[in-house]
Amino acid sequence: MNFKNKNILITGVTGFVGSYLAKELINQKANVYGLIRRRADGTASKNLMDHNIHERIKLIEGDLSDISSLAMALDQSNPDYIFHLAAQSFVARSFENSMETQQINCAGTSNLLEALRIKDSDAKVIFAGSSEEYGLVISSQKHLQQAQKEYKVIFPEPVEIPEVPIKETNPLRPMSPYAVSKVYGDFLMRNYYHSYGLDTVVSRAFNHEGAGRGLMFVTSVITNQIMKLKFNEINKISIGNINAFRDWSHVNDIVQGYLLLAEKGTSGEVYNQGSMRTNSVLSYILLGLEQAGWEVNKIKTMNNGKVVEDPTENDKSEIFGINFNKTKVDQLLLEEKIDFQLEDKGIIVETDKEDILVNFDANRFRPAEVPILLADTSKIQKLGCEIEYSLSDVIRDQLNYFIKKENRQ
Repeated sequence: MNFKNKNILITGVTGFVGSYLAKELINQKANVYGLIRRRADGTASKNLMDHNIHERIKLIEGDLSDISSLAMALDQSNPDYIFHLAAQSFVARSFENSMETQQINCAGTSNLLEALRIKDSDAKVIFAGSSEEYGLVISSQKHLQQAQKEYKVIFPEPVEIPEVPIKETNPLRPMSPYAVSKVYGDFLMRNYYHSYGLDTVVSRAFNHEGAGRGLMFVTSVITNQIMKLKFNEINKISIGNINAFRDWSHVNDIVQGYLLLAEKGTSGEVYNQGSMRTNSVLSYILLGLEQAGWEVNKIKTMNNGKVVEDPTENDKSEIFGINFNKTKVDQLLLEEKIDFQLEDKGIIVETDKEDILVNFDANRFRPAEVPILLADTSKIQKLGCEIEYSLSDVIRDQLNYFIKKENRQ
């Protein structure tokens, strides 16, 4: 991949992923333009400053809600490529303020595409869709029965079970206003390709993390609390649903995938991006504790007597037709031999140094949960995509970020 002297416009450049992408493109000597909203305090973005690139990007003031400002941004940047990352991307916030999410993610994407159409731009657009679009993915017959009991209607109905690993052709069952907004943008990108010939490619990236991930996201909620625990700033960890499984990638791997799609992605197509592994929120906590210096020996619930010895023991046995690194407790959860519910109250993690309390906080549970995400990335692999980072790499980078007290707010 060579983006030297190419004009690149990044919406959401000051965000978590946008700053990593901008840094990589700057290193490749691209001309990087970033769309930003005017900051009331006049200061530079923390993410851009953390990457030391705030003075190396050509920032353009604009707003996704204002199509005129987008047209002017296209004139100023004359982009060869556009990475459309700007979004309200926090799932919990989308439940609290659905209209805000739709205005930014739906209307904003529509405005960008209209500006491109009106300006007759030939820029290639990479759209940041989301694995959340898949939503309620059915992993077993038991899970289907539970979902039917809870939600009454499952649409589209499963054709085959399990529905993991998740292919691009999997049914879309979005479970949050955020997810719905990403389905809208996903389809609109492809509609503008078919209707107007715009050069658009959709990336459905599964969860991606790393240093600087926002404090509201679960991986930062976990790693931030672990470091606070290490520095004796708190005496327990508070968390929501620890049964949820996610396909967690390092942000750098996802950035490389975006660049690969810009170079080789077929217009009008959709590509999954992920690690082809899935791990539970519980494992993220336990592995985080181990990386921070505790040796985890056993976990037990505060209520109902559930116990797992050596929960972080590595398990590489096959599940869903593939092999990947996971923990012993992951395997037990995936095999439906154990689960952890709010009535369990929490878990006690027995370590070589002390017992650590992980409290289940009802306020951290979502109104509707996505139980499991596991990407089938065969399609993007055919373009040459490779995963370089392990889950341990992701956790390590987040923990190191929170060593700084000012980041643990």
